[in-house]
Amino acid sequence: MSTTIETILNRRSVREYTDEPVSEKDINTILDCARWAPSGLNNQPWKFIVIQDENTINNLAQCTHYSSIVLGSKVLIAVYLDNAEMYHHDKDVMAIGASIQNILLTCVELGLGSVWLGEILKQAEKVNSVLEVPESYEFMALIAIGKPVEKERTSSRKSIAELTFENKFSKKWIGSN
Repeated sequence: MSTTIETILNRRSVREYTDEPVSEKDINTILDCARWAPSGLNNQPWKFIVIQDENTINNLAQCTHYSSIVLGSKVLIAVYLDNAEMYHHDKDVMAIGASIQNILLTCVELGLGSVWLGEILKQAEKVNSVLEVPESYEFMALIAIGKPVEKERTSSRKSIAELTFENKFSKKWIGSN
């Protein structure tokens, strides 16, 4: 197993998957890691819907411009904020983000590919209808998961100097790296 830092630095969004299924064991590992994300007051404000049904996947694909990703995945996980468990909306949304990051990193460790789909949030009402979700839940993301098609995936990031300041906003972080 790789280190956490290696996993973070090597994670890439994967949008193409093989026909190989994702095991129930792997799905349970992903969900277990998702639920261990930090949350304020340990309120664990998330709910997950694991989607493998072909008809449901087809209906969800109609809710996004990225239908090919949805249709190509072997598992979708819809992530919801449970408003009944919420104590502070912004903090709980951040906790959901941490939970989603745990999902993405766990997929890397399991040799799976995943991508966090956000554009589908524009169609939250349709998604909620397809998934029969009560109004007390807020749709946060859809994660597509599958065995990645083998190909090189690259990415770039802004430099630390472009993003970081020291003590005050007016002084750029220099650091020794």
